[in-house]
Amino acid sequence: MFGSVAKIARGDRGSATVFAIGVFGGIRLGGDMGVYLSTPKTEKYSGEGGNDRLRYGLASMQGWRTTMEDAHTALPRLDECTSFFGVYDGHGGKAVSKFCAKHLHLQVLKNEAYSSGDLATSVLKSFFRMDEMMKGQRGWRELAELGDKGQKFTGMLEGIIWSPKPGESDKPEDTWTEEGPHSHFPGPTSGSTACVAIIRNDELIVANAGDSRCVLSRKGQAYDLSKDHKPDLDAEKERILNAGGFIVAGRVNGSLNLARAIGDMELKQNEFLPAERQIVTAEPELNTVKLSEDDEFIVLACDGIWDCMSSQEVVDFVHKEMNTEDSLSAVCEKLLDHCLAPVSGGDGCDNMTVIIVKFKKPSKSAATSSTNQSVSSEEMRPK
Repeated sequence: MFGSVAKIARGDRGSATVFAIGVFGGIRLGGDMGVYLSTPKTEKYSGEGGNDRLRYGLASMQGWRTTMEDAHTALPRLDECTSFFGVYDGHGGKAVSKFCAKHLHLQVLKNEAYSSGDLATSVLKSFFRMDEMMKGQRGWRELAELGDKGQKFTGMLEGIIWSPKPGESDKPEDTWTEEGPHSHFPGPTSGSTACVAIIRNDELIVANAGDSRCVLSRKGQAYDLSKDHKPDLDAEKERILNAGGFIVAGRVNGSLNLARAIGDMELKQNEFLPAERQIVTAEPELNTVKLSEDDEFIVLACDGIWDCMSSQEVVDFVHKEMNTEDSLSAVCEKLLDHCLAPVSGGDGCDNMTVIIVKFKKPSKSAATSSTNQSVSSEEMRPK
């Protein structure tokens, strides 16, 4: 009984209801939020770095959840003048979020639009490319390697029967296709949000699909640079219904509490519609901002943070902690601890991941030039 209940809860579409409460082997079954540990895992993965234009800190924590399904990417030097940061919040397993953390930034670099300087188009196409790459034999194998132990075990058994030819796994991603018993794999039923920030000189591009979020602090005021894609938003609802889907209790087809995500291929099967018009789409919403000397930092975080604090509360918290703490990863760790619920159940019990990117102040001449081109505070709505 316990095994079947745990399987249902771990494979939920954003926390399905589990009608049981109790403690089994250190795992607590919550009434409406899935499976929890009897005590939270508060060990944190932290890191920091930077370049001549910015510095960053990050931290992630499993918390009360029985598995860690968040992933992230932090690359202060994607190339000589570009930085890339991303947070990915998986649902139904960790494979898709880890796949995105491994591959999405590489696809941004490989896209032909990138070499011509069109960052927005390159990141847009890279989101859709994730869904394409997770299909077929190669997609199946990568997801099995990145997924849970059960998937890895299946992959080991599969390897006894079939494995790539010597050197085949080292081929560049442009030759992604492989032949094998899973050549017709339609892609994963699990999925992930994706919220990325790309910084080149004084330009910031944010691309988001799902309910992870990027927030800018400008003179201490929080500005949301992404939108939480929930099914009840008018534009999302219209697409879902037009594609043949439905919404029940705020969930797409009664299952997923997101309207946009990478993966979730069972909700992208209408062969008469393009990828951007499917029930659930990987299409990111893009926002481009010209940075100025008034811009202090951005915060990228999964909804484990935003369920507990508003955008302005997070910005205020970071400002306060930075007054006495120079390490940005330490500030991130304190934010995770602040959001962690004292007992399981409700907000503060999800996986948590946060990245803070602090901008270094430019020289006076550069700051004047940047300010003249920047988006004014009036053009962005404070939170």
